[in-house]
Amino acid sequence: MLKIAMIGAGSIGFTRRLIMDLMAVPEFRDTEFRLMDINAENLEMVTNLSRHMLEVNGLDRVTIHSTTNQREAIKDADYVICLARVGGLEAYRHDIEIPLKYGVEQCVGDTLGPGGVFFALRTIPVLLDIARDMRELAPNALLLNYSNPMAMNTWAVRRAGGVRVVGLCHGVQHGHEQIAEAFGLPQSEIDQICAGINHQTWFIKVSHKGKDLLPGMLEAFEKHPTLPQTEPCRIDVLRRFGYYSTESNGHLSEYLPWYRKQSADMNKWINDKEWIGGVTAGYLEHCLERFEDYKAMYPKWLNGELESIPLGQRSEEHGSYIIEALETGRPYRGNFNIENRGMITNLPDGSTIEIPCYVDRHGIAPTWIGDLPLACAATCRASISVQEMAVEAALTGNHELVKQAILHDPLTAAICGTEQVWSMVDEMFEALAPWLPQFNGENRTWKDIPQPEAGYYRIS
Repeated sequence: MLKIAMIGAGSIGFTRRLIMDLMAVPEFRDTEFRLMDINAENLEMVTNLSRHMLEVNGLDRVTIHSTTNQREAIKDADYVICLARVGGLEAYRHDIEIPLKYGVEQCVGDTLGPGGVFFALRTIPVLLDIARDMRELAPNALLLNYSNPMAMNTWAVRRAGGVRVVGLCHGVQHGHEQIAEAFGLPQSEIDQICAGINHQTWFIKVSHKGKDLLPGMLEAFEKHPTLPQTEPCRIDVLRRFGYYSTESNGHLSEYLPWYRKQSADMNKWINDKEWIGGVTAGYLEHCLERFEDYKAMYPKWLNGELESIPLGQRSEEHGSYIIEALETGRPYRGNFNIENRGMITNLPDGSTIEIPCYVDRHGIAPTWIGDLPLACAATCRASISVQEMAVEAALTGNHELVKQAILHDPLTAAICGTEQVWSMVDEMFEALAPWLPQFNGENRTWKDIPQPEAGYYRIS
């Protein structure tokens, strides 16, 4: 019987989705799930919905334990899945609204930029607390991290957590689907190699039955009836770089210095009908609306008015496939966030990269990529520099390094001067102080804890 701890399990949509993904594996239908969240109200809703969902699907051997105690959830777990959004929507408002006062217009703000850096500063201490409890209570467990900012969080846990960790995202799967749509081909028939860093991975090889599709990709996207309207920034990057990048239009536009410099010029590069199109503060508004929607839908799910997730309906999320491969030996290939150990030769060793990996009973094995195309690598390196400074600042409580990290952010640098950056960061520190213990005079910092040699890649 597997024991799986889900930390930050108050996510009404995502937690239930991952549970049912795992239930698609017959061997896992006696799993013990430990759902943990500090928000007792959200946790109760998710617990009730999950139990109802399992009952409707006849999964009576699965158990759900619910707790606000992290150590209780982690004790003797085989896998720990982190879904936490530290600070919730209250903190997230500050990530978006304070930079907006200085002209920095973020659509999502969870990966890079002022919002992404401060999201990392408050999430990394929580992840290291999870790692501390894992070392003591579940030393053989694997941490599957879904919490953004993915690259920075995974980097910090690798460096100072002392546990095995892999970072997971669905951007490559969605990009693969879009490429298939652009060419009018079944996704299963398109082979691809996608590599880079989280939310900036690049489809460097794409083929169909042996035919190279890269030369015709721009034309395929430009001629598609809807993609030019929904993905103008991504298609422009494809036009300039020759390679298609993962993540939504709104995400990509805020990692680069060219598309969100002035509000008057942004309309050309965003689809203002949806948040993923690039609307400023779009994801914040989406989250606020979605939470109210979920609260209204909650009683309808429980009374059967709305259908629960059916057994066998499995999402493209990597988590359940990784656990299946490790436990059963059935192999799986996916793009995961891991440490660069020479796999991408023109990105810094030690940084967090997202590359194809293979999983089976013996562990997670990364593939060797070599050099990324130069323009793609340059874009990734600019982000990695910000990530490296932000991780170091989160681990040491260095205020000045936070300011230097955001000063080097490509979008912020296109808009703000040095004095504006310093003022903006000071304002964010003041607003977000409750979630930043390592910066509040508590001397709460973490020494490096070296990883066991090759332990990152192997489950045994």
